[in-house]
Amino acid sequence: MPAISPDLKVTLIFFTINEIDGMRAIMPQIKKEWYDQLIIVDGGSTDGTVEYARENGYYIFQQSKKGAGVAFLESMAKATGDIVIIFSPDGNSVPERIPELIEKMKEGYDVVICSRYLDGAKSEDDDIVTAFGNKMFTGMVNLLYGAKVTDCLVMYRAYKKDIVERLGINTSAVSWGSQVLCRAAKKKMKIGEIPGDEPARIGGVRKMHPLKNGISELCMILGERFRRSN
Repeated sequence: MPAISPDLKVTLIFFTINEIDGMRAIMPQIKKEWYDQLIIVDGGSTDGTVEYARENGYYIFQQSKKGAGVAFLESMAKATGDIVIIFSPDGNSVPERIPELIEKMKEGYDVVICSRYLDGAKSEDDDIVTAFGNKMFTGMVNLLYGAKVTDCLVMYRAYKKDIVERLGINTSAVSWGSQVLCRAAKKKMKIGEIPGDEPARIGGVRKMHPLKNGISELCMILGERFRRSN
């Protein structure tokens, strides 16, 4: 697959729900030369996140209903970049990896994952349950879809803008990222990874619920295996 144009445009998308502490720490680290468009999609913050974004000139909108998949689909519809990077401003995503994701995408990848388990990268946010779950689900994706990834659950990824249309992404579930990955692997798209640590979150409350999220991921991974491709 040929590399995409070096003149591509980049959209950064930030998901927020009550992340004022993380926003204050992380947003000043986001360099303007890294992106052409920055979108913040908010899931109903009440802690000043929305006000902070507006006061600092960031474009922010409220998603129409709950669900991480809704945030993804609605923000992707507003994206104008050739490459879209999904970023978490809670401290879990390291800003310095943004240029590396972009450079990797320039090699012609459809999806690039910022993996917490590649080449010595590590997660400070993991516990025994989440580490086991990610290893199990990553193994399932690799086995069932012929993928070769080390981190199937991390949200920090870069995509080609047309990925939603090409794959028919249509879920509002928290496991939207697995739907993208499973369908991309099924269609033999080019999926790459770069290593990237996951620091501990900065303030706020963790949104991930191991049991609920785990069931959603399991249903998505198995369901996509038997879904007829378009």
